[in-house]
Amino acid sequence: MRIIGGKFGRRIIKPPRNMPVRPTTDLAKESLFNILRHKFDFDGKAALDLFAGTGSLSYEFASRGCASVLSVDLNYKCIQFIKETIRNFDMQNVQVVRADVFKFLKSTPMKFDIIFADPPYDLPRISEICPLVWEHGLLNEGGILVVEHPGTIDLSAQTGFLEHRNYGHVNFSLFQSKA
Repeated sequence: MRIIGGKFGRRIIKPPRNMPVRPTTDLAKESLFNILRHKFDFDGKAALDLFAGTGSLSYEFASRGCASVLSVDLNYKCIQFIKETIRNFDMQNVQVVRADVFKFLKSTPMKFDIIFADPPYDLPRISEICPLVWEHGLLNEGGILVVEHPGTIDLSAQTGFLEHRNYGHVNFSLFQSKA
């Protein structure tokens, strides 16, 4: 696994084998960021990485100029790995929170310019993510929400839906708050 672009581009990330994650593939990550860079300017923005796992997307956001990146995951091993990686790469703009994502979405007072959610594919509550983001006003005007999900889930009827992209077994649904 590697950081695709930006300041830390091409740096290798080596998570331990025993982490309970399904990292977004480099190909899917690169494709997603190619789409996002045409819709979104990362410089100085606030990003939220939900179900952060290895922190792969958090590192991409930090590398591409986001002023602040918040990584949220419940798994202790994931949190420790992200903390170690941001320390090793001296990524001072990345913070880590160990929390249940659904409880976090209901309680955080923060707002973000971009939110990325990569829940476990077998999580039965994937379709609850978008409504929680809108209900709690977590996106700034013009902000983008990206949800990675299995192909068996269709999120196109959700509020703010922009588009769906498929990269093999990886599916992204993109949403945007009203500008």
